[in-house]
Amino acid sequence: MLRSFALHDVALNHIAALERWYYRDHAPEIVRRYGPWMTRFECYLPVPVPEEAQVYGFHNWRMTEGWWRHLPETGTQDDLCFTPPPVWARVAPVFVPPQPTEHFLACDWLPLEKSCIRWLMLLRYPGWVPADVGDEWFLRVHAPEVAALPGLVRFLSWKALADVGHVPGRWRPDTAPPAGNVQPHWHRVAELWFETLDDWREFVEAAASCSRPKWATAPSYPFLRPYEGLASTFLLERPNDDFLRDLRGYVP
Repeated sequence: MLRSFALHDVALNHIAALERWYYRDHAPEIVRRYGPWMTRFECYLPVPVPEEAQVYGFHNWRMTEGWWRHLPETGTQDDLCFTPPPVWARVAPVFVPPQPTEHFLACDWLPLEKSCIRWLMLLRYPGWVPADVGDEWFLRVHAPEVAALPGLVRFLSWKALADVGHVPGRWRPDTAPPAGNVQPHWHRVAELWFETLDDWREFVEAAASCSRPKWATAPSYPFLRPYEGLASTFLLERPNDDFLRDLRGYVP
């Protein structure tokens, strides 16, 4: 089984048009064509965040999550091409194992005891840094320091699956997304939980003490340049849409 995350970012002016396209066209096309391969197809709408969160490669529109028994072959395979959106969102997709590969800080809350805000981050080490070197820093130096910081109540991560292609299906050549619109090839996904945004602020202030790697591309935590080595979004616990079970759309 595979799990996919896809973070989306778009100018606020176009969100209404993209929401209509997603409900009317894109989600029904995904469900109709790939539903037999999927066990979940869910979407989260990001939490409104303070201005200081924008510098962490914040993606402001939908985070789509897929759970795949396995991926069908890429291409249309006798299906029609995807309906193009009215404008293109910037997309950061990644495939990971279904369960976290590391759990650095556990949370013993019962589901309804407290609320939480999930900070989901995609990390990409610089091109000149071997993935195993970046992971050595993340696992042996960075994660223990982060797990000890105030405000944080849960911390887990996934090692990205590098040998997986992409979600199947294709766009017609004259409607394809512009070059550079999709940001693939991430090395790791991290998820950090906070009870409130004030707790997140306390955590970020304390993160200034974290050890900076020699290959850092940004001066402060998490030491990766936004939108190049870092993409993130802020989510609640439960999805806003569960498209396999509640599809409000139509595909002929």
